[in-house]
Amino acid sequence: MTQRIGFIGLGVMGKPMARNLHRAGFTVTVWNRSPQPMNELTTEGLLPASSPAELARTSDVVITMLPDGPDVTGVAQGADGVFAHMGRGSLFIDMSTIAPETARQLAATAAAYGIAMLDAPVSGGDKGAIAATLSIMVGGQPEDFERALPIFQALGKTITYCGPSGAGQTVKACNQIAVAITIAAAAEALALGKAAGIDPEIILRVLGGGLAQSRVLDIRGPTMAHNEFSPGFRIQLHQKDMEIIHTTAAALGLSLPFSDLVRTHFQRLIESGNGDLDHSALALTVGYPKV
Repeated sequence: MTQRIGFIGLGVMGKPMARNLHRAGFTVTVWNRSPQPMNELTTEGLLPASSPAELARTSDVVITMLPDGPDVTGVAQGADGVFAHMGRGSLFIDMSTIAPETARQLAATAAAYGIAMLDAPVSGGDKGAIAATLSIMVGGQPEDFERALPIFQALGKTITYCGPSGAGQTVKACNQIAVAITIAAAAEALALGKAAGIDPEIILRVLGGGLAQSRVLDIRGPTMAHNEFSPGFRIQLHQKDMEIIHTTAAALGLSLPFSDLVRTHFQRLIESGNGDLDHSALALTVGYPKV
């Protein structure tokens, strides 16, 4: 691969994604606020950068995978941000989950520097990041999507162009609604069955063989059944997404009552000190004992 990729953000998702790009043959330079994951990847042949600016100067494509919009904006903009140090004609891909409006604002700023931008959030969790089977939803210009396609193919299996800037983030918001409400439904089904004395494994087997079957149920159902909530995707991050959904819906004049209900329960879990648990710990709000 001739494209040099800079990857910023080596958390639960970012680290395996950067690793998969390296395995696909790209030259990958990495930067992270905490050095441990960066040091780990450099022992595998990825290149370290001392700052986002240095990474930007040596990359044709810069990818960010960060917790929220302010983190992406902080890395991208300003005198020390990547936009000021990327070459004209280069490509910035944000794979974080941020507000659609923030993605559009960043794309406009990037364009002023002569830089193309794609918003390309992902779904599939840590398992999908490790296995390179992520679902990737992309907003931006079609020609930039085509340019980035080999990169996305090294990271995921379902890669969809969704429309102009911000469209990828809008579709990700739709995804997060479906995931959150499905987790809530599975939690209530398991709570009801368990309270009635039914083995949770039987409930999961029956639900998984009928209309209620879903990937969320397949992956998160067993963890809820056994009160195993070590994080793949933390409650506090899904709650951040629910706030994005609430704000976006309000701007469009929409009421999303079920999303707002789940948002309330996520917030209660955070306030009770459970924000670092997996989002399947939503089950704790419907009858499961605290862990």
